[in-house]
Amino acid sequence: MTPRLGDVSGPPRLARPQEGISQEELALAARNHGLPLEALRYDVTPPGLHYVLTHYDIPAVDAGRWRLTVGGRVRQPLRLGLAELRSYPAVTERVTMECAGNGRALLEPRPVSQPWLVEAVGTAEWTGVPLRLLLDEAGAEPGSGDVVFTGADHGVERGVEQDYQRGLALETARGTDPEVLVAYEMNGAALPPQHGHPLRLVVPGWYGMAHVKWLHHITVTDTPFTGFQQSVAYRLRQEADDEGDPVTRIAPRALLVPPGFPDFMSRARVVRPGRVALEGRAWSGRAPVTSVEVSTDEGRSWSEAELEPAGGNRWAWRRWRFDWIAVPGSHVLSARATDAGGNIQPLSQPWNRGGFANNLVQRVPVLCLDADEPDDAA
Repeated sequence: MTPRLGDVSGPPRLARPQEGISQEELALAARNHGLPLEALRYDVTPPGLHYVLTHYDIPAVDAGRWRLTVGGRVRQPLRLGLAELRSYPAVTERVTMECAGNGRALLEPRPVSQPWLVEAVGTAEWTGVPLRLLLDEAGAEPGSGDVVFTGADHGVERGVEQDYQRGLALETARGTDPEVLVAYEMNGAALPPQHGHPLRLVVPGWYGMAHVKWLHHITVTDTPFTGFQQSVAYRLRQEADDEGDPVTRIAPRALLVPPGFPDFMSRARVVRPGRVALEGRAWSGRAPVTSVEVSTDEGRSWSEAELEPAGGNRWAWRRWRFDWIAVPGSHVLSARATDAGGNIQPLSQPWNRGGFANNLVQRVPVLCLDADEPDDAA
């Protein structure tokens, strides 16, 4: 029997009732990693703590020989090395990036894929060339369809061999709100290999699937892009045969730094009675965050948190704070964000077959010890 790609790359599926995380999902979780939630305290996430999702392999790259081409429906195709790209006016933008599948492992039934909890997020300062400058220099033809971005990572997914590719409408690619970047630096240094060295796309406000890594081709097309990662993956579907809606901008989310100290295995949190300063971050790619509320009683009541001023970083998360007076017993803490468009995190579980754009409020169980329990660390 002749081997086929389908022999190693099966169709998507939902986990069976009571089915645990598979060995394949554990392998994905080992390759990819989320942000340790205590690292929400950093305004800018160190590269090694920023979440990572790599669809295929991290490519072997010779940065000195790397070239970015801009072609397709353009008057003057471009072929640019890194030194040439650095000669363009540089822009640095602080951007919160979140995986579209963040929260997938909490769904019921669970889509079988990368088993994210809520940690697939990070905020970095990305430096690069505004994409609109490259498209203008190349002379992208008016009335074109999409701009397609091709990365050097190559693999097979659901039986389809492919380079990782995504597309944006020309209007979005040339826009200034957000301004899309062809980035070559992260937090003031060259991109690390896992973050797309030497070039990646950064699309502020959009989920991570749009931020193509190891970018080497930009192609202006005369029709909408229908590649696998655009028209098959990253769609919001209730049924397998639905066309679905595309995953685009980040839904509002607030996360809190788990307070107190954790158990090693369960990560259950422990605090002592009295004032506990709760803090976290909130963000939205749809509109600026306008409020964060905190619940300390499993969502039965909510109180307004203190939200730091937005400053000049429209596309980055904002810090929030709330003082909680902890009393002995078991508690469940949550936070929820609302943005200027009226979008608010749901209290009941949204669901779709891919496990995308799930922004259900976080639940953090906390045990507050009796006041007379000794502090062994004292």
